[in-house]
Amino acid sequence: MELVLDRVTKQYNSKIATDRISLSLKPGVIGLLGANGAGKTTLMRMICGVIKPSSGSISLDGVDVSEEMYRDALGYLPQDFGYYPNFTGKDFLMYIAALKGLSRSEAKRKTAELLKKVNLENAANKKIKGYSGGMKQRLGIAQAVLNDPKILVLDEPTAGLDPKERVRFRNMIAEFAKDSIVLLSTHIVSDVEHIADRVLMMKEGQIIWDGDRNDVPEDLENFYMSKFEDEDMEADDE
Repeated sequence: MELVLDRVTKQYNSKIATDRISLSLKPGVIGLLGANGAGKTTLMRMICGVIKPSSGSISLDGVDVSEEMYRDALGYLPQDFGYYPNFTGKDFLMYIAALKGLSRSEAKRKTAELLKKVNLENAANKKIKGYSGGMKQRLGIAQAVLNDPKILVLDEPTAGLDPKERVRFRNMIAEFAKDSIVLLSTHIVSDVEHIADRVLMMKEGQIIWDGDRNDVPEDLENFYMSKFEDEDMEADDE
């Protein structure tokens, strides 16, 4: 299984949000690091088919991002995911499962399983409008993996989670990534430090570093900061 991005560019008028990005992604956790405004969300929204590239292509095993077969293989948690405030957590997951084409029996099984995994089992019948920010985020994680996606795209998924919830999230994603491509975007280095197999660093619409987690010769956060300092120094010298 391989997700291929070939010279993917997105331009808004005179601003280039992503600049000719080419990547080959295989199963495992890929951490995408970068400051706000680096182009991470634009890149992930193109991978999810929410917006179209200005040029370039995205495909999974030769299936283009625009095709239904690709969308069926996708799970996505955006920074701000939509929900119905008067739905209970259980009803919301059952509804999303129906949209994703799961049978009713499978939807019930997966809903119960995931509510337990994200520690919402006791709030399953509570309306979402009464959930805390962290509870909503955990529900968002659950809806993203309902269909056992081959590609799981998570944009700042640990926002609002407390330390224990972050550990639970990391364990769940590490387990899920055994058979899937998980792209985890964040500006928080510790989110990817313990679970990423591969690390991408993005700045001003470009990938400035791409390597195996084990290739990082030091503390990941220090290495991350040094790469951005190096880039800034090179720009000043030009």
